[in-house]
Amino acid sequence: MEAKLELKMEKNNTKAKQPSIQDLPGVGAATAEKLELAGYRDLMAIAVATIGELCETAGVSEAVARKMINAARDGMKMGFETGTDVLKRREIVAKISTGSATFDALMGGGFETGAITECFGEFGSGKTQIGHILCVNTLKEDPDAVAVYIDTENTFRPERIQRLAEGAGLNPEDALNRIMVARAYNSDHQMLLAEKVESLITEQGKNVRLVVVDSLTSHFRAEFIGRGTLSERQQKLNRHMHTLAKIGSSHNICVYVTNQVMAKPDQFFGDPTVAIGGHIVAHASTFRIYLRKGKKGSRVAKLIDAPALPDGECCFEVLDIGLQDVN
Repeated sequence: MEAKLELKMEKNNTKAKQPSIQDLPGVGAATAEKLELAGYRDLMAIAVATIGELCETAGVSEAVARKMINAARDGMKMGFETGTDVLKRREIVAKISTGSATFDALMGGGFETGAITECFGEFGSGKTQIGHILCVNTLKEDPDAVAVYIDTENTFRPERIQRLAEGAGLNPEDALNRIMVARAYNSDHQMLLAEKVESLITEQGKNVRLVVVDSLTSHFRAEFIGRGTLSERQQKLNRHMHTLAKIGSSHNICVYVTNQVMAKPDQFFGDPTVAIGGHIVAHASTFRIYLRKGKKGSRVAKLIDAPALPDGECCFEVLDIGLQDVN
């Protein structure tokens, strides 16, 4: 009887045990350590990696890297699924309110988690204000939530957070303590900070619900000058956007990025304003919003790209306590 009980417990333990990176073919203790230091801590990270990334990180051959990826994908059962399964999985998607009813309606209820939302527009159009407001509203909607703010232009203002927190009925000091801010001094530092968000979640146990990058392209624009560096700049931007997309989808986080603009000198009709980053940023963003200044100090938000929402626009005002609809 005791032998049977021990055997049953052994089987249950075997079922409960989840496969780890060391269970993959060609991965020993040293290789696993290299992978974990580079941020590959579970099978999903290996399954979605490229062969080149694993070869460079772990120092393995292409054949071994291919075996690792295939085994990880088999272990994760990454195949086709029904639309019903996708719909069930999307039940965890949340919406972060902007405070403006018309803006929320434009976005289908608010800024979506598990996705990248890009706002681009000229200076003073409200991009940074929305970033601050999303931080406060994230903390308001979830008492355990933490927001991450990657500041590339020295635009984060704790005083603004305090006023917005007071307007939202939050303790200003508590709100500031729940926002993790990091100043990025160049594009490489910015990319590194984005990668470190993963360690905030997995190692420090932070309940990160929002990541703000303000602005996305400032350093890339300053460091890569001229057409000769365009290809390298776009490749780095592409890697950066994929890192942010992976963080958003893996942990159901809302990723909000602001983007600078330029004017097309050869456009004589219509609005000559275009976003920096070209098709790389455009394709990587799930939602794209064009912000511009309106009449009497108001702002206009125009939704120009969304997977399941029609194009549209709304007007709002930026007040001391947050966003407000224009009557």
